[in-house]
Amino acid sequence: AVSLAFPLQLLIIALVAGTSAGVTSLIARKLGEKDRQAASNAASHGYIINIAYSIMMVIIGVFFAKNAVSLFTDDPLLVDLTTQYISIIMTFSFGRLLAQAGISILQGTGDMIKPMKAMLIGAISNIILDPIFIFGWFGVPAMGIRGAAIATVAGQILSFLYISVVIRNGRHEVDIRLRGFKPNKRVFKDIYVVALPGIIMQSLGSVMLTGLNIILIGFTPTAVAVLGVYFKLQSIIIMPMFGLTQGYMPIMGYNYGARNKRRMLDTLKFSLKIAFIIMATGATVIILFPRQLLLMFDASEEMIAIGKIALRSIAACLPIAAMSITFSVTFQAMGKGYVSLIASFIRQIIFLLPAAVILSRVVGLNGVWFAFIIAEIVAFIIIGPWLMRDFRKTFKKWETDFESFTVDKEALATDSVK
Repeated sequence: AVSLAFPLQLLIIALVAGTSAGVTSLIARKLGEKDRQAASNAASHGYIINIAYSIMMVIIGVFFAKNAVSLFTDDPLLVDLTTQYISIIMTFSFGRLLAQAGISILQGTGDMIKPMKAMLIGAISNIILDPIFIFGWFGVPAMGIRGAAIATVAGQILSFLYISVVIRNGRHEVDIRLRGFKPNKRVFKDIYVVALPGIIMQSLGSVMLTGLNIILIGFTPTAVAVLGVYFKLQSIIIMPMFGLTQGYMPIMGYNYGARNKRRMLDTLKFSLKIAFIIMATGATVIILFPRQLLLMFDASEEMIAIGKIALRSIAACLPIAAMSITFSVTFQAMGKGYVSLIASFIRQIIFLLPAAVILSRVVGLNGVWFAFIIAEIVAFIIIGPWLMRDFRKTFKKWETDFESFTVDKEALATDSVK
């Protein structure tokens, strides 16, 4: 049931991640341009957007959760269990959405410590509360899958409360004013230039998983479970990678706004090295210990047999994915979200799903896992050179603008002397 709910949860993640990228990028660029008022206005708009998202999620969670779940299965028991879980997650998603609104604002100003604390509060609370609510420890009634959902939203709400106190009581480079808020079309546009491609980009993950599940279930439901296990393991590896990109984006955006070519290149090189190390380390653990990792999820022998090949094949492309993800975030930091969208389309849809369909028919089940490797290699070959060309074009424009400014300044000085 939780695995079936995952594609729906990805839609919430898409809204959170996409909008956060738009707000963080805009705040960082405006601070780089020394325009604090515009940065503060962007922060206020970010909060209002997430409040609107929260209202929308309540409506979906209360009235449409069962209909959404029915798109993925017609098994009555699975529909009931998944609906119980996802309705709670969506109805109370305001905790995650508003917490992320505050986190993205602080990240846009370059503050990474407090957002990290907020995320840790949410994650640790969830880990502690999960067994209490699921199994009924310490006198709490056992709630099963409902308990898992309640533990999740409780952690998110605690994260939101912490970040709210931090923003209310702390001193920051931006001022958030919700009272007397006046919407500005230009600010919304500037946010969604990055956010909308980011939202679509994150939503592609849901499309990808749905497509892969359809292919895999044609072989055996166990293959679907294996894919779910892999993405749970991958999420652990992606967490530090996500932290890196969240720190990387405002620094890159700030220096892009300040037109600091050297700092941009240094930041990119450093981030690529760290990203590669993070993902290569995670890939090594998965490749060396697939059986032990699968047993953590109470895997059967059939699941282990399928999972060993699957985990090793998909994990092998994590180091390549590290570089492609960094390139994609770089485009977001520069306010060019549409390029990030194209990059994700290449990685997750254009090459992965067709390759999975073709190889599954030619090679069999293992062909689905090999498709990940092909998609990542092709995406890297396309996205890397694209970013380098964009850098050269941007730097050349800056040099031309600087030369024009210098000539105009000299002409003005000459006129003043005359």
